[in-house]
Amino acid sequence: MREPKWRETGEDPDYRFSLANERTFLAWIRTALAILAGGVLLEEFSNKIGPHWIIVILAVVLGALSAVLAVIAYLRWRANEIAMRNGKRLPLTIAVPLIAAVVLAVGAVITILIAVYGR
Repeated sequence: MREPKWRETGEDPDYRFSLANERTFLAWIRTALAILAGGVLLEEFSNKIGPHWIIVILAVVLGALSAVLAVIAYLRWRANEIAMRNGKRLPLTIAVPLIAAVVLAVGAVITILIAVYGR
C-alpha cells in the first residue's frame, strides 16, 4: 500500500497515541456495524408493530447512518493523525451529535409504534 502524502508532514506521534486513535476508529466501526445490525433486525423481526413501510424507512435510516459513520470514522482517524503529526489540537466530530439525533428519532418512532400498534 502506498503511503499517503500527509504522513510525510510533521513528526511521528508517540505510538501509544497512534494506537489509541486506531482503537477509537475501530470503536466507531463497531458502532456502525451494531447500528446496521439493528436496522436489519428491525426490518426482519418487527412483525408485531406498526405499518411495515415505516419500519422499512427506519431500517433504511439506520443503514444509511451506518454507512455515514463508517466514512466519518475514517475521516476522523485521518484528521486526528494529521493533527498529532503537526502538534495541533484534535478536531471536533459531527459523529456524536449525529448518532445521538438519529438514534433518538428512531427510538422515539419505535416507541410510538409499539405503544400504538403493539400487541
